[in-house]
Amino acid sequence: MISNNTDKENKIRDYSEIIDSGVLNVVTDYNTIGYYISADSVAGFQYEMLKAIENDWDIKVNIVLENSLEDNLNGLKQQKYDLIARNIAVNSELRELFYFTEPITLNKLVLIQRKAEYNDSIEPIRQHLDLAKKSIYVPEDSPSILRLNNLAHEIGDTIFIIKDSTYETEQLIMMVASGNIDFTVSDERTALRLSDAFPEIDIETDISFTQLESWVIRRESPVLLDSLNNWLIRFKESNSFKDIYKKYYLK
Repeated sequence: MISNNTDKENKIRDYSEIIDSGVLNVVTDYNTIGYYISADSVAGFQYEMLKAIENDWDIKVNIVLENSLEDNLNGLKQQKYDLIARNIAVNSELRELFYFTEPITLNKLVLIQRKAEYNDSIEPIRQHLDLAKKSIYVPEDSPSILRLNNLAHEIGDTIFIIKDSTYETEQLIMMVASGNIDFTVSDERTALRLSDAFPEIDIETDISFTQLESWVIRRESPVLLDSLNNWLIRFKESNSFKDIYKKYYLK
């Protein structure tokens, strides 16, 4: 079910072309929510959702792993992928260029910092105004950059956004816990999952309101959008979805 690349086709692929080909080309990210290797097996919320589509639609889902959202979006435009299956916050900027599916999860961004007992008795930041002149590390093309830029405008001061080209969110959280950096930003689900393993981190300060999260497809694939939405609406009511959601989000 996993592949390193896909063939670009000249014809715009919508639902009928995908079904005729027997293959749905999907890109997702490699982390403890999307897709990961556990012991000798594959796991992940996105992986199990895609397996359900594979079974229900009776097609092969060809999964490509790529953590860069920018590369995901470019690959979608270039028809390397038919679908981006990762937790992407619905926002007006991307909505002008792509279709978002029916919302799948709710989430919000939180500030990752150290608790006072692991940070020379310095209390965690609770007010957004106190982020002025602070340096926050994020992955190079993280969707949280847009929110942090807006937050800087809201507080009327500079927030130094350090774009890290080497590490993803989970690695940056580990760096906060170890004291190598002071701040990063994460979605709340990931933060909750890692807080048990890293008791040093504080995740109680919200950076955003609760956001809808969806998958993304090309605007040239409206029938695929309609088919995915109908499938998602039905599947989210099933016990299978509730079991998958509980497994990855309610631990």
